[in-house]
Amino acid sequence: MGSFTPFLALLTEIDDPRRAEGKLYRLPHIVLFSILAMVSGANSYRGIHSFIDVHLARLRKFFGLKWRRAPAYSTIRIILQQLDTASVEQVFRRHAAILHEQASQAGQRHIAIDGKALRYSFDQFHDRKAAHILSAFASDAALVLAHLDCDEKSNEIPAVQALLRELGLVKALLTVDAMHCQKKPSRRPQRRVPS
Repeated sequence: MGSFTPFLALLTEIDDPRRAEGKLYRLPHIVLFSILAMVSGANSYRGIHSFIDVHLARLRKFFGLKWRRAPAYSTIRIILQQLDTASVEQVFRRHAAILHEQASQAGQRHIAIDGKALRYSFDQFHDRKAAHILSAFASDAALVLAHLDCDEKSNEIPAVQALLRELGLVKALLTVDAMHCQKKPSRRPQRRVPS
């Protein structure tokens, strides 16, 4: 339990979209148990429910919960789908920064930035292109520092620049794809005057 205390404290900063009354299950625990379930192989809301149900006695003991039963899969789905993605991303970035500082050794840090199109995210019915996510990976700590959605009408180049501004990386060696080696001309090429 002690190792999860700082992470649970950060998870309390996620905006809870639910009304004040009727909150039987606390949001930080739902998010943490969902993460633990996914790490254990759950890939659906029913899988998350099954994980919590199977381990409920242990989870109650370790986290001091008074839950009589595991939340229904529909409850888990409603809670997780209502979360503000920007709020969740900020909390995870802060957690990743803390872990990166703890894991970093003296010397130069290495950050790899790469973008990937998400499999099965293309939506032909709504005429939506595949989602494109940019990730900053700290290879020295084996840790993803941040994700950023690339704009549907743009490409990775402005997204990488925005991600670098947001992360504020100092004294780090960055690796990016070759497309980021482009540079804008500092002045217009002069026209040759025919002689």
